Amino acid sequence: MKPQEKSGELRQAVTTLHACFVRAAWFSVCSSLLLLAPSAYMLEVYGRVVNSRSMLTLAMLTLLVLAAYCLMEVLDWARAEVMYQAGQKLDRKMRDRVFAAVFEAGLKRLPGGTVQPLNDLRTLREFLYSPPLLALMEAPVSLVFLALMFAISPVLGWSAVVGSLLQVFVGWINDRNTRPPLVAANRCAIEAQQYADAALRNSQVIESMGMLRDVHRRWIARRRDFLQREALASDGAGACQAVSRFLQVTMGSLLLGLGAWLLLKNPLNGNAAMMVVGSILGGRALAPLVQLLAQWRMVVNACDAWQRLDSLLGAIAPRPDAMSLPPPKGALQVENLVAGAPGNGPAILKNVAFALAPGEVLAVVGPSAAGKTTLARLIVGLWPAASGKVRLDGADVFTWDKSELGPHIGYLPQDVELIDGTLAENIARFGEVRPSKVKAAALAVDLHASITSLPLGYDSPIGPEGAVLSGGQRQRVALARAIYGEPALVVLDEPNSSLDDAGDAALASTILNLKARGTTFVVMTHRTSVLAVADKMLVLCDGTMQAFGARDEVLASLRQANEQAADRMRKAEGSLASKRRDAGNAAGIALQAHTLP
Repeated sequence: MKPQEKSGELRQAVTTLHACFVRAAWFSVCSSLLLLAPSAYMLEVYGRVVNSRSMLTLAMLTLLVLAAYCLMEVLDWARAEVMYQAGQKLDRKMRDRVFAAVFEAGLKRLPGGTVQPLNDLRTLREFLYSPPLLALMEAPVSLVFLALMFAISPVLGWSAVVGSLLQVFVGWINDRNTRPPLVAANRCAIEAQQYADAALRNSQVIESMGMLRDVHRRWIARRRDFLQREALASDGAGACQAVSRFLQVTMGSLLLGLGAWLLLKNPLNGNAAMMVVGSILGGRALAPLVQLLAQWRMVVNACDAWQRLDSLLGAIAPRPDAMSLPPPKGALQVENLVAGAPGNGPAILKNVAFALAPGEVLAVVGPSAAGKTTLARLIVGLWPAASGKVRLDGADVFTWDKSELGPHIGYLPQDVELIDGTLAENIARFGEVRPSKVKAAALAVDLHASITSLPLGYDSPIGPEGAVLSGGQRQRVALARAIYGEPALVVLDEPNSSLDDAGDAALASTILNLKARGTTFVVMTHRTSVLAVADKMLVLCDGTMQAFGARDEVLASLRQANEQAADRMRKAEGSLASKRRDAGNAAGIALQAHTLP
């Protein structure tokens, strides 16, 4: 997709609502024209009824004006309903795309990977049936009112035009004074909310180490910045709204007085009632502008939401439709992989290459920051590679449709994340819960007994992020989720970091059982307990491969390298000790020579 097409994706979605806008605009025109009914009723009462003194005529005119009022309300309801449906159509058209973009932005650690774009979509949806947009639809009828005023008297018409221009000027001043602080206030509000969400996610750490006061102080500073900017925008908007209302009220009285003056000078078309009609029409002509200014904050918020959404959709293109592929068997091939974190960061992995046959178990070891977690994310297709490929059964994992590949992949990240729901739903990956498969996964990780001891068993809710579970229980639930359905490839990043000896034994037994059924395992670990079930071993250091091959051969080469390093160290220490002895002897000789007479 071309950049201009990406940037216009949201605009194209709104363009599809053209029919809704047209219907709502016609409803607005008809409803606004019915606002002339009170003026017509007044003219007929003052003219026809008063002169004829006919009660029947008064009754019929009253029924007609009441019918006009009812029709006007029905048209207003229909207009609001049409625009509400337009908002729902926009939401249905864009919600999946926005959610996918937010999700991908979170994966790639790009701006917009929060819930804010979803809130922005809601803001745009609600703006479609908000008072400012509906008032804007009534603006064309103001031209009709102005034309009628010109028909009554050109002087009244030009006076109303001057009033309208003054309202437009006040609106321009209002936009210039309020938009920058409102946009800044919205940004500060988003930052404060995200900071509060992060603090709540780390509430245990904050409370245990006495960080609450400082965290609260930082949140208050962000909140205070937001309130100050909002107050600045509110002050400017309040002043402009007051001027706008003053112009509207004053214009009505001025037009009435001007109409009376014209009546006395005889250039007014019609009788004395026309000066009242002119005053009413002048107020109606200015009403949409006044209402728009009164709700200008909603306009600015909608524009701000549009810009954020447009930027996000422009930065993240929709995923292309991929060709359907057969289920993988587990043959993994990593080809000269060079990769770093998304966003053009420095390379973390450099020229990593290896291959695994279905049913093989690879243990990846290395010090912290060696690149093990990055390798895990690349193998399951979360991050793109700068160069090289990760292939499963010959197909590129990153471009493989995840909804199709996902059931055949198991992944346990280093930071375990569970989703609010039941134990069964989490293990079944929130798909169709098949009790036999859920139970088999729980038994494999030695979790079944713990679950059945709960009052609700597998239907027990775990709370947000698995809050009701211990660290070891969360690890086992996540491990059961990773092996649910016996996937072809399972990647485990530090799977035993929160497990005890029994958990370690259950993990080793699980790997052996699934390995016998053809599942390929890649296990990132610091602990040696997993090495007993590994077929191959990869040693990473600073993102480069130090060794790869059969487990026993790699361990032997590491042991030999350690022994050689120890020998070199002993020799170096011996040489240093010899040099120190020689230096000591030389110093003693020099001291003796200095003390000789």
